[in-house]
Amino acid sequence: MSFLDLTGKTILVFGVANRRSVAWAVGRTLEEEGARVVYSVRSEERKRSLDALLAGRPVFVCDVEQEDAVARLAAEIGPRHGPLHGLVHSLAFANYTGGSAAFADTRRADFLQAMAVSAFSLVEIARAFRPQLVRDASVVALGISSLLVTPDNYGAMGPVKAALESTTRFLAKSFSADSEIRFNVVGSGPLKTSASAGIPGYLESYLYAEKLTFRRRALATQEVANAVVFLLSGRSSGVNGSTLVVDAGLGSNYFDQDVIRLVMRPGAAPAGPQVPGSKSQVPNPKSQGPKA
Repeated sequence: MSFLDLTGKTILVFGVANRRSVAWAVGRTLEEEGARVVYSVRSEERKRSLDALLAGRPVFVCDVEQEDAVARLAAEIGPRHGPLHGLVHSLAFANYTGGSAAFADTRRADFLQAMAVSAFSLVEIARAFRPQLVRDASVVALGISSLLVTPDNYGAMGPVKAALESTTRFLAKSFSADSEIRFNVVGSGPLKTSASAGIPGYLESYLYAEKLTFRRRALATQEVANAVVFLLSGRSSGVNGSTLVVDAGLGSNYFDQDVIRLVMRPGAAPAGPQVPGSKSQVPNPKSQGPKA
């Protein structure tokens, strides 16, 4: 028996888009640990694009933006693949078609769409699959490592991911009334995925985050997947309603000397306001790059 003891367990994974997806890395790792993995993708078109990658595996279609889609999925999967020992929520969407915009300029429709797909869908998934989850099942959602201040180019996604994290804690409390089903979040640092490539200006945020990691090396998708798989296993039975931050230390390295030197070197930043009684100038904070 392996340490994680996932052999023969059935896990439903939402959100595979391609081989660079966190959801795919999670599914592949679960399979290596002996788990049976069921996949849910957004559309028939997406399913066809994944024919080679997910060949021979059970794949279902569910667009969580459509009302009752999750309930229909549960009715379809339950009789064929239940009971379920875990769920993975790797779903997020924000409308960046108009380019990067300040959060204050977010449109109502865009905010509500992002919230429905990225956060409220977890409530619907948990509710629909509750009868199929074993008593000590584990539900894991993919979040982000920094919720206090996210890069400006993230737009509404920072607050929406904060809502996802809060939703997870409230689900953990709600389900505790009659089960030991656990809900947790993996708060990931910036990753190089196809989804992130659609965020305007993301590359600069990604490179900045890499400089702030203790090891000076960007976070790998597989590292995040490993944390998800751990939380899905019984070895994490004492973890519930929590966020496991996986960011290679960037969230604790605000005053890294190498980064400070880059920011403060001559010509690195336009002149800011004068410090009273000093000949030095305060660098313009907007010139220092997006916060990771």
